[in-house]
Amino acid sequence: MMFSGVKVGVKVAEGKSKVVYIIPETHHVLLHSKDRITARDGERAHEMKGKAEMSTTTTCVIFELLNNAGIKTHFIKRQGKTTMVTHRCDMIPIEWVTRRLATGSFLKRNPGVTEGYRFYPPKLETFLKDDKNHDPQWSYEQCIEAKLTAGPRIIGQYEIDIISRTTVTVFEILEKAWASLGCSLIDMKVEFGINHETGEILLADVIDNDSWRLWPAGDRRLMKDVQVYRELKEVTAKDLDMVKRNFEWVADKVSQLSPSSHVRAVVFMGSPVYMAHCEKIRSTCETFGVPCELRVSSADKGCHELLNILAQYEGEGIPTVFIAVAGSSNGLGPVLSGNAIWPVINCPPADWVAEDIWSSLRVPTDLGCTTVTSPDAAALAAVQILGLGDHIIWSKLRANQLNTWINLKEADKKTRN
Repeated sequence: MMFSGVKVGVKVAEGKSKVVYIIPETHHVLLHSKDRITARDGERAHEMKGKAEMSTTTTCVIFELLNNAGIKTHFIKRQGKTTMVTHRCDMIPIEWVTRRLATGSFLKRNPGVTEGYRFYPPKLETFLKDDKNHDPQWSYEQCIEAKLTAGPRIIGQYEIDIISRTTVTVFEILEKAWASLGCSLIDMKVEFGINHETGEILLADVIDNDSWRLWPAGDRRLMKDVQVYRELKEVTAKDLDMVKRNFEWVADKVSQLSPSSHVRAVVFMGSPVYMAHCEKIRSTCETFGVPCELRVSSADKGCHELLNILAQYEGEGIPTVFIAVAGSSNGLGPVLSGNAIWPVINCPPADWVAEDIWSSLRVPTDLGCTTVTSPDAAALAAVQILGLGDHIIWSKLRANQLNTWINLKEADKKTRN
């Protein structure tokens, strides 16, 4: 059978709002969204024309953003208006909910907590997917002791820990993204699966306007998510049209969540003999999506030219971090710092560190240039500075921290085994 231009095989899953088909001779599936909106474990359900396309748009953009950041997900590509291709996963029957503010069901389960109570760090909760029993909340210990299986993998403490930390990271990345548009991500739910081919844990299912509470300007009265539909006493055609407009608003806004980064790092080297050292800096910067330019200029032998180049960069108004690479006596970093408002990082070449590190560390008063000796560390420091004002860069840094932690966790498990 052909579906959205793809040959599909058997149906492997069908829920209230989506259908999943095997793509033969691959480890992929085709996920098709339905024009159906539901609430209260399916007790309330309506057809809403166009919802499938809006849900697919929202999901694909969100997963593209997360993939780009470095989060491991099942998403491969959008295939049609209402379909997308993903890695086939054996799903873990738990919903992972992250909350920034206390509202909704949390208040009912925790009487005495004021609506709007802010969680630092975000609050993580887990719920067993069981419509008949209204998705009961499970504790961390229950999740571990249940020893659920997904494909060949038993979901034990290592898996629960990895999924928990990933869930919070995903929330924080999307929270930053929505904040860039003046919207507050209040809470959200996600699901995970085990890659049918590799056994790897992947963020899976869909993330759309049914998955979160989203309040423009942090104002509950302006909510744009499925909660509007849930709270309706009766559902009229006019009400459904209002809900549909909210979904359209979200599907339109998500396209603005991934702007191109308009920042840069500039490496000044006192001599071209330091090129290999500087290339390492550039490579690490570009790994995190930060463009990096290399320049050759000397504070001692061409100070006037150095200041002319500096003036050109400052005149362009692009947020920039300068990295100074100079051997022997380092005048390059201090001169840049003394004449620029933007941050300056000293990163002397390894050959000169032992003899001349103090010329980088003991700079004159009223200068703010810092010093690191590793080219990777210099690049990372520049990226972290630029990430303060750019949620795309920030997301890559956050995901990199997560993946480093997961690699250690996986290595620890293998060592113990």
